[in-house]
Amino acid sequence: MPVTILDLVVIGVVLISALLAAVRGFTREVLAIASWVAAAAVAWVFHPQLVPFIKQYIPASSAQDTIALVAAIAALFLGTLIVVSLITARISDFVLDSRIGALDRTLGFVFGAARGLLLAVIGYLFFTALVGAEKLPVWAKDAKAKPMLEETGRSLIAMLPQDVNADFIKNLLKKPAAETAPEAPAEEPRSPATPAPVAPAPARP
Repeated sequence: MPVTILDLVVIGVVLISALLAAVRGFTREVLAIASWVAAAAVAWVFHPQLVPFIKQYIPASSAQDTIALVAAIAALFLGTLIVVSLITARISDFVLDSRIGALDRTLGFVFGAARGLLLAVIGYLFFTALVGAEKLPVWAKDAKAKPMLEETGRSLIAMLPQDVNADFIKNLLKKPAAETAPEAPAEEPRSPATPAPVAPAPARP
């Protein structure tokens, strides 16, 4: 079976992600994720205190509360992200220049490859959602990476919380109707036919 476009895309995404993470280092990649989490936490916890201050500078209208809420969350998120990113950049540069710099880059390569594979799986799931499992092009159906993407997708779905509605994703991984033909419905028992009434013979004179 030859290599298809889907195989090349998966290989490219994994390699690019792995190389970028190797250049940046494992420490910077992990701290980057921590920076986003910290920024989101700060914006969620402290935006109620900032909203009344911002509302003073917004003209009164029906959308005043919404604009103030969005502005407060955006300001806290971006401000925290910039500050934390500057700190994490210094830390990651120190690690890369230290004796464990080579190990940090190696772990970054592995981390980046896993991240690229995750992105490829998510992209495949959404592509299947848009196109339909039964209407996948030939380069997707015949790809060598297709079984691996589907199996990894099933594993990710199994890890989702029970309250998350993942029915639409589960439907993506069903086999096409051509591969799983539905069973023929059982025939209902027929009731015996009742004979038609016989018309009486005409009376003779």
